[in-house]
Amino acid sequence: MADTGDDVLERLRAAAAGRAGAGLRRSLLPRSPAGEGLLDLASNDYLGLHRDPRVTAAAVAAVREWGAGSTGSRLVTGSTRLHGRLEASLADFAGSRSALVFSSGYLANLAIVSALAVALRGPAGMLIVSDERNHASLIDACRLARGATVVVTAHRDVAAVRAALAGRTAGQAALVVSDSVFSVDGAVAPVAELHRLTREQGAFLVLDEAHALGVLGPGGRGIAAAAGIAGEPDVVRTVTLSKSLGSQGGAVLGADEVIETIIDIGRAFIFDTGLAPACAGAALAAVGVLAAEPDLPRLAVAAAARLGGIASDSGLEPVPPSAAVLCVPLGTAARAVAAREACAKAGVLAGCFRPPSVPPGAACLRLTGRATLSERDFVTVARALDQVGEHVGVDVSTAFRQ
Repeated sequence: MADTGDDVLERLRAAAAGRAGAGLRRSLLPRSPAGEGLLDLASNDYLGLHRDPRVTAAAVAAVREWGAGSTGSRLVTGSTRLHGRLEASLADFAGSRSALVFSSGYLANLAIVSALAVALRGPAGMLIVSDERNHASLIDACRLARGATVVVTAHRDVAAVRAALAGRTAGQAALVVSDSVFSVDGAVAPVAELHRLTREQGAFLVLDEAHALGVLGPGGRGIAAAAGIAGEPDVVRTVTLSKSLGSQGGAVLGADEVIETIIDIGRAFIFDTGLAPACAGAALAAVGVLAAEPDLPRLAVAAAARLGGIASDSGLEPVPPSAAVLCVPLGTAARAVAAREACAKAGVLAGCFRPPSVPPGAACLRLTGRATLSERDFVTVARALDQVGEHVGVDVSTAFRQ
């Protein structure tokens, strides 16, 4: 007999209870404009630009000129001259030939991987090689790549990528996709080695620079720029506008031919409403601020390093930060939730990462280094992490100790 509506809801309630028992229930945490008085170390606002007067004024000006929404897809009415100026600015700043803006970084990843998987497919199909700790948007992009064979390799393991590429059949094209800075622990991918390998093997390299733009590389231009491969024709980068740039949206950076391909066949671009003018205006202003103040990335990275020292002094065992992300492994989901609550009581909003965002047993706090943190802020963090070290305890997973 088929389930009734009540039976279905009861099954959902039972599943939710199971998640609650495992410390995996999630809830929305609406914040006030003032953030309820908490020091925000959970956001990705690495440079502190989301409330910068230059950025917010540009958002307001864009609304007044272009209206609240983009009114349609980019191919219909959703492209404005403002979008074009933003794309030109992003490409110029990041050392790319062209750029294409999306309403989110998630969609940018879906579009580029799925489009290249179709456009570059060889007579024997397409192989996509993906790091096991890639962001969910890259993982989903691989799943949506029609007809492609996906091989998931060990984290930052160039030898495993080499073996996957060497094992493909004759006539099989290949993409290698990776975060350049991994979102949970801030680890940096071996980008230069991956590019040497993909060029040697005739493959294409797709890098998600969401957590690198504005943080690492010359003036915050990303890991690809640091490796000297930003403008290479066989490299495509994706970025978000919602982290260092303090706005919302995403973009693909690459050769003209890559951008044209997405416009023609990228479903996540063709069928998506264009980025709202306020977001485009804010991001454009933020790129200008970053270009004019190249020391901001260094301040963000230094802040993360200092947070790591504070965590160590509190008896915790943080992963040494390579970017503006500090990961504090705590083991179980319940322990991570308790640590987040202890931080909140002490005045700090901390990120809490649990499965499926991380592997089982690898739950952690994630703290964001921000260029605008003050001495007073660091004192507040020390007080909060002392509470975590004293009352929560540490059951450190080895998952981030590679």
